[in-house]
Amino acid sequence: MENIEDLLPRHKHDHDRVDMIKEMDRDKIWPLLPSLLEWVQDMNWPVAPSVLELFLTFPDEIVPHVPNVLSSDDENWKWFILHFLIIEFPVESRVRFREYITRVAETPTHNELAEELDEIAKEILETI
Repeated sequence: MENIEDLLPRHKHDHDRVDMIKEMDRDKIWPLLPSLLEWVQDMNWPVAPSVLELFLTFPDEIVPHVPNVLSSDDENWKWFILHFLIIEFPVESRVRFREYITRVAETPTHNELAEELDEIAKEILETI
């Protein structure tokens, strides 16, 4: 078995590695998903849209790993996750974040307000 680290992108321009992952069997991709979350930490990185596209084909498998991001101190990363991933999930996946999204929409922290997480949370709430 290959080491997961050997399969992951090595830099933010590593489209070849992401394309290789996309061609793998689904059962070989899902173990990579938690580590791939780091590659959407900034949607300005060139590989981020491709990784996001991959995540959207694995909503059930990526959902359990998203709370790790949402519990981090990185409001910018949270904004990207809410704006580019959760809002694009099927409704049955989005509702799994209802408690978090409601809290952010109704009682955002100072940092969440600064990054406008409350606004995207309100937008997501309208869809679930």
